[in-house]
Amino acid sequence: MLETNRTVEIRPVTTPAERKVFIRVPNAIYADDPNYVAPLEFELASRLDADKNLILKGQKHQLWVAYKDGNPVGRISAIINNAHLARHHDGACHFGFFECINDEDVAKALLDTAAHWAREHGMKKIAGPFNFSVNEEVGLLVDGFDTAPYVMMPHGRRYYQKLVEDLGFTKAIDMYALSYVPHGDMIPPKRKRFLDKAMSKADVTIRNIDMSDFKNEIGRLVDIFNDAWFENWGFVPFTAEQVEHMAKELRPIISPHNIIFCDYQGEPAAFGLVLPDVNYVARDFGGKLLPFNWAKLLWRLKVKPVPRARMPLMGVVRKLHRRPIGTALAYKIIEVAQAANVSRGVVHSELSWILESNESMVSLLLDLGGEIYKTYRIYEKPL
Repeated sequence: MLETNRTVEIRPVTTPAERKVFIRVPNAIYADDPNYVAPLEFELASRLDADKNLILKGQKHQLWVAYKDGNPVGRISAIINNAHLARHHDGACHFGFFECINDEDVAKALLDTAAHWAREHGMKKIAGPFNFSVNEEVGLLVDGFDTAPYVMMPHGRRYYQKLVEDLGFTKAIDMYALSYVPHGDMIPPKRKRFLDKAMSKADVTIRNIDMSDFKNEIGRLVDIFNDAWFENWGFVPFTAEQVEHMAKELRPIISPHNIIFCDYQGEPAAFGLVLPDVNYVARDFGGKLLPFNWAKLLWRLKVKPVPRARMPLMGVVRKLHRRPIGTALAYKIIEVAQAANVSRGVVHSELSWILESNESMVSLLLDLGGEIYKTYRIYEKPL
């Protein structure tokens, strides 16, 4: 146990029982926030278990819970992501899962503990939040607190920004979530003419995922993703093991219309992935599936239309970037995905997350009628 002052204690998480405390820390912090959605505890428990989560395989990491007057009042994680370091060579330790009561002493104790651990492991800076990687929940919410988060997107309290910045953390980059409400023709007439012209002579095939070849199809999706996102800030490619794990995780909630592929000149060139908003479905579960919420979850996902959907991943291979056909494929993917979801009762979509530096994609989504309604920030601090 690391005692940081006379009233705040930081305790490392080492047992399943302590992980359960870690998972439930936010419940009290968000008790008065109607927009908070507790994550499903069984899913989060698996992600925090190094024996079950491939992201943690071979990675040094640690979880901590903060206690004040004997009560859990905050939490944090730290991880040395070898894949990130191999690609970016920035000496960064990543913190994540940050939750805290509005108390400067608690915030300082948590972030100082993570920073001290990072220094002990030879790191040069600490950055985050990453839960646990750039391909999972990322960023501290700094704008857009008045709506509930979509699936696999973090929530936050307004005071977090001040707590973190007062401790010397500075902005590394922002990420946007865009809201989209279906309205008539999605593509403006001027863009429609451009799209039709670019596609008219192109050898393009648009199709949905082949569920009978699901594992290989997810592999194709990830191949496009790893190429399309290669030059993006913080990018870390998916490994073969992670692809197999992703296929298993996605299969129960994916229908053919959720994944669209575009082939160009006979080769995979673009894709879009849409997820039903599980947060909306499980908003009243309090994070628990037992004893009866299993049945409710399946019924709400498979029988009753889910009115919200999120597009977390989309990509066009790099060789088509800045070419008319590449832009046209991006427009077409979003148009096809949106039409399929609207026909199934979706009335609101989120397109997230988009790096602020990805100006072409932000412009495209705004052009389609999207609206930036949430901003997430990655912070960093030298050690």
